[in-house]
Amino acid sequence: MMPSRRQVLRIGGGLLAGLAWPRPPLAGEPIEIRMQGKADGSQVWFDPVGLHVEPGRTIRWLNLDPGNSHTATAYHPKNAEHPLRIPKDAQPWNSDYLLPHESFSVTLTVEGVYDFFCLPHEHAGMVGRIIVGHPGPGPADGPGALPAVVLQAFPSIDEIMRQGIVRRA
Repeated sequence: MMPSRRQVLRIGGGLLAGLAWPRPPLAGEPIEIRMQGKADGSQVWFDPVGLHVEPGRTIRWLNLDPGNSHTATAYHPKNAEHPLRIPKDAQPWNSDYLLPHESFSVTLTVEGVYDFFCLPHEHAGMVGRIIVGHPGPGPADGPGALPAVVLQAFPSIDEIMRQGIVRRA
């Protein structure tokens, strides 16, 4: 017996919905962090904002914000004299400006906490945190180190370790 058109559409729709559902990346695939924003430019963010990975994983930032350019920039003195907020033995990175649908990748091999930001939108709290392996001591949040809006935007190390992936609230 042939399925009805309605049954075919229902089955096909279910298959398409399954394809659109996010899935965890396979071992060799980059883990994606999306750069996003509201159409009117009033809010910008990284998604996820917190991530726990094993050493050797590649992280890929993808700009999905149609109205803004973004960067993925490590907190490091080499990047606009920002404070060091990545492991001292790790290499800093700066993607430069990514236009919509452009991407940038980094492979993180040194264990620890990596804080990063978007150069033009740091003041709006567009920051993120990646923990590679075991976190060890996190970055020091001394007075004046970073603006309060930035410090409040980071998910806690404990939350990232507990959840693995932390999305914007």
